[in-house]
Amino acid sequence: AVRLPVIVVRGRRAGPVFGITAALHGNELNGIPVVHRLVASIEPHALRGTLVVIPVLNIPGLLQRSREFSDGTDLNHVIPGRENGNESQVYAARLIERVISHIDYLADLHTASFGRTNTLYVRADLDDPITAHMALLQRPHIVLHNPAQDHTLRGWVSARGRPAITVEIGNPHVFQPKQVNRTLMGLRAILSQVKMLPRRTMVMGPPPTFCDDSQWLFTDKGGLLQVPVELGDHVEAGQIVARQVDIFGDVVQEYRAPGSGIVIGKSVEPVSATGARIVHLGRIAAPSRFVELEAHLAGEEFREDHEKDDEP
Repeated sequence: AVRLPVIVVRGRRAGPVFGITAALHGNELNGIPVVHRLVASIEPHALRGTLVVIPVLNIPGLLQRSREFSDGTDLNHVIPGRENGNESQVYAARLIERVISHIDYLADLHTASFGRTNTLYVRADLDDPITAHMALLQRPHIVLHNPAQDHTLRGWVSARGRPAITVEIGNPHVFQPKQVNRTLMGLRAILSQVKMLPRRTMVMGPPPTFCDDSQWLFTDKGGLLQVPVELGDHVEAGQIVARQVDIFGDVVQEYRAPGSGIVIGKSVEPVSATGARIVHLGRIAAPSRFVELEAHLAGEEFREDHEKDDEP
C-alpha cells in the first residue's frame, strides 16, 4: 500500500476548499517547498474555508527519482483511474474519490522533466474567467492558454466546472528559491482573491506574456544537439533555434522557428535521437486578447510583493 501525505488546514470560518498538489511526477520537486512554506505561513484563525495540500502526490516516483509511478505509468495520463484496474489506476481512483472530489479550486504544481528546462509559466483555460484570473494572479513569466486534456488531474477538475491551473515551476529535481518564492506569492494572491485569506496591499511583479498556443519542435535525425536560444527569448520566423552536429562536429541539421514566439522551455540534453524534443515555443497572443482581464486585475487590491532578487 502507498500512503499519501495530506495536509489539511481548516479555517475558523466556513468557505471553499482549495487544493494544491505537488510532485505528481516524482522528479518535479520545486512545488514541495512552495507548499511547505505556504502551510507554515497560514494561521487557521485567519483562514476562511479549507486548504488541502498534497506535498508529494507520487511517493514511489519521488523515492525512485522518477517521473512515473511504481508500475512505470505516468499518473497524469490515467486520471480518474479505475478501482479494478492496475496499480496506478487504483491509486488514481482512490486519490480522486478521497481527496480531489472534495475540492473547489486546484493549483497543480509541476516542473520540466529530466533533460529539459522551463520558464515559470501557467497552463490554464483562459476562456474561463475565474481560471484566467487565477493564472494572472499567479504572476508567472508566461501564461499559456491550454484547455485541460482528458485523463489529467487538471482535466478532471476542470470538467466538473471547478477552476484549475497548472503551474510549471522551472527545472526538474532541484529546488530553485527564486521560482519557489514567486510561486508562493502568487498562490497567496489567489487565496486572497477567493476570500480565503485577508486582502493586503502588495506590489505585483511584471505582467506575464500571454500565449494563445504553443508547440514543441522535434529532431528529425539523431546527433549532438545545441540549443542556443534561452528561456524567455523572443524569436522570429526562420530564426535558427538549434543545430545538430555529428560525432565529428559537422553540422548535419539546423532547426528554425516556424513563426514568431517566445521560448517557454528547451532541451538541455545534448545526445538526441530522432524525434527528440528541441524547444517549446509559445505563440504570443494579440494584445487585445487579454486587455479586459488585465484591466480587471489592475483594479484589484492584489499587488504582490516579490523579493528584490526575483527573476523577471
